[in-house]
Amino acid sequence: MTAPGPDHPPSPAGLPRLGNIDTAVHAGFAVLLVASTVRYVMRHPPADNVLVLCLAAAASLLYAGVSVLARRGLPGPAWMAALVAVWAVLVIAAPSFAWCSFALFFLCRAAISGVAAYVAAGIIAVATAAGLFRLSGGTDLAMLLGPLAVGVMLTLIHDRIRNDAEEQRRLHAEVSTAQGQLAASERRAGAIAERERVSREIHDTVTQGLASSLLLLEAAGRTWPAPAAHSDLRQATSLLRDNLAETRSLVHDLASPGLEGSPLPEALLTAARRYLPDARLLVTGEPRPVAADIRHTLLRVVQSAASNVRLHASATTATVTLGFLPDAVTLDVYDDGAGFDPAAAAPPSDAGGYGLRAMRQRVEQLGGTFSVESAPGEGTIVAAQLPAGPSAAPTDGSQA
Repeated sequence: MTAPGPDHPPSPAGLPRLGNIDTAVHAGFAVLLVASTVRYVMRHPPADNVLVLCLAAAASLLYAGVSVLARRGLPGPAWMAALVAVWAVLVIAAPSFAWCSFALFFLCRAAISGVAAYVAAGIIAVATAAGLFRLSGGTDLAMLLGPLAVGVMLTLIHDRIRNDAEEQRRLHAEVSTAQGQLAASERRAGAIAERERVSREIHDTVTQGLASSLLLLEAAGRTWPAPAAHSDLRQATSLLRDNLAETRSLVHDLASPGLEGSPLPEALLTAARRYLPDARLLVTGEPRPVAADIRHTLLRVVQSAASNVRLHASATTATVTLGFLPDAVTLDVYDDGAGFDPAAAAPPSDAGGYGLRAMRQRVEQLGGTFSVESAPGEGTIVAAQLPAGPSAAPTDGSQA
């Protein structure tokens, strides 16, 4: 197989290489050379054979040398020039060898490039035409014009094949570059998505828990040493312990210890009561298992919504409603607190505001819908609906 060189760049995967063609050309040259030699020897006396056989042997050695150089991708203009010169003398002296010109033409185009390749191919065609015209006694114009016409056609065909191969290589390189850029873009998008996911996990667990603990500690500080202060202190301590567990859980695959293994209604109520001890749970429809990603999202929505109620709502009642529809699971978190105007909510900042956005992103990433209904003085309802068709089989073995 021809090694990469000036005219043999490495073929991309999926594109044909010229190695098999080169082998066929070399084999054809050997067969034609032997046949031409036998034909000449049988038609001429021994006295006329010496010079022709020496020229044929020299041409064979030069052909082999040029082939090796071309295979290794090394420049061989001098060798090719010697081969063309010897071959021109041989084919004019012994037109029986004219058939070997085909193989010589392809070797010429493989070994050298540019103008030199066209000049060498032209010399081969002219010498072959001259030899055949001489063989016809100078009377058959077809013998003169035929090799020239064939040389022109072979040149045009060879150039077209080479140009097509180069275009294929160019297109393949562009496709490979585009694929590399797409893969890099997907990696960047994956990294961004992962950062957002971790950000939501931290907000819905550690941040919310720390904020609630801070409120309890501040309340305890204001009323200390009253009995209510001790109650707030114990609750803050419990929340901090839970936050420590959540932090460890984030380090270990961002799971939710103590919640993922229990039935879904119980897990939701436990999550809500971490922030709202008097929260209630209502279940509608026939409970059934749900997929792990849907379960995880429902838990995080309840945690974030309950934390918001404790931090901002000043509510006396909070109710979590879990509904099982034929093809969906619904979740409503209601409180009778101060309420707010969702359209006027402040954008996320260092002071907070990430909760509603994180909840919406979680739900919508699973193909669900998320909404917030609230007004100043009229409480708030945070609602989510997630698809739960036949594909949403449980992965943790828990029952709803």
